[in-house]
Amino acid sequence: MTPDRLRDHFPVLGRTAYLANCSLGARSAELAASQADMLAAMNGVGNPWPAFEEQVTQVRNAVGGLLGTGPDDVSLQPCASVAAYQVASGFSWSRGRRRILTTRREFPSIAQVWLAQQRGGAEVVFVDDGDTSSGGVPDEEQYTRLLDERVALVSVPLATYREAALLPVATIAAAAHAADAYQALGTMPLTVGRLGCGYLAGGTMKYLLGLPGLAFVYARPGLRADRPPQLTGWSGQRDPFAFDPRRLDFADGGTRYETGTPSVPAVYAANAGLGLIARLDLHAVRDHISRLTRYAADQLSEAGERVLAPPQCGAHVAFFDQDPAGLAAGWPSAASWPAPRRRRATGRPFLHHFPRRRPRLHRDLLVPGRQYSNGACLA
Repeated sequence: MTPDRLRDHFPVLGRTAYLANCSLGARSAELAASQADMLAAMNGVGNPWPAFEEQVTQVRNAVGGLLGTGPDDVSLQPCASVAAYQVASGFSWSRGRRRILTTRREFPSIAQVWLAQQRGGAEVVFVDDGDTSSGGVPDEEQYTRLLDERVALVSVPLATYREAALLPVATIAAAAHAADAYQALGTMPLTVGRLGCGYLAGGTMKYLLGLPGLAFVYARPGLRADRPPQLTGWSGQRDPFAFDPRRLDFADGGTRYETGTPSVPAVYAANAGLGLIARLDLHAVRDHISRLTRYAADQLSEAGERVLAPPQCGAHVAFFDQDPAGLAAGWPSAASWPAPRRRRATGRPFLHHFPRRRPRLHRDLLVPGRQYSNGACLA
């Protein structure tokens, strides 16, 4: 299926330019049908749980296929924060290797999990502390110069949430235990074998076209943790249906990181979105998005906007604005809302669009009559 044919599955794109996929993927016809299927299973005479469990199995298989690994290497989580905690809980920070390397470009919800480990003895080091450049993103050298015997965990976002900069996960693979691919999955071909990371976290509500409430973490087979997960539940056991409250028997593989029952609506929605993604050539998707982001950045720059344009860019475009929340609130009704990410003067709305026809960005993507940070007033 081509990107243009994909548009036909999203009724909203017939009447608007949807600009917030980096926050929540557009609603597809398949997503709506998946929720109807779930309700139909609940309205039936029999027990709906076998149908729900089949959907859980299906989503594990689909995530494994997307990542180029087996379903037993993947655990389902309620959100990326819990996925990060499950990784962190396997480390004993009281031993010699206590350091976590991360970046100021890490998504805050992930970095805050690393910071919380300080109470247990971890030391968190931001590789780009001291970098005062407004558009700078960490490079391989900033990570590797800090690698020594004190480092237990290296965390690298594959695509940064602020400016969509692609970071060199594969070249740091020997040390990059944890990769956050939430902002990249579904927009380019990615496999855990190529990345070489020990853990990879992602979720289904953005470019994987699902709903909030479902994330996942991959754990490389054979990777040894200091200790078992500190948060668990029946889904993380070798036999979830043993129902023995006196026994803790972790499953083999990545499923040992699971806890309780996943969000059933989010599971149905994830299967709908992943089903669409599976029909795409992600190399073609990457090429298509690259053309669109370059076009958007060029048009915004010509309109006087200060655009963040990293050398290797992911699936959204960022620009500075003094009041990003106000910009989103005042967005014209003809275009769907962008996603403001910070409220300070350097706040950045993030834009991603998948059009059949490229819009006139100076007309369709910028609010007429608004005073922008460069002082120019757009008519």
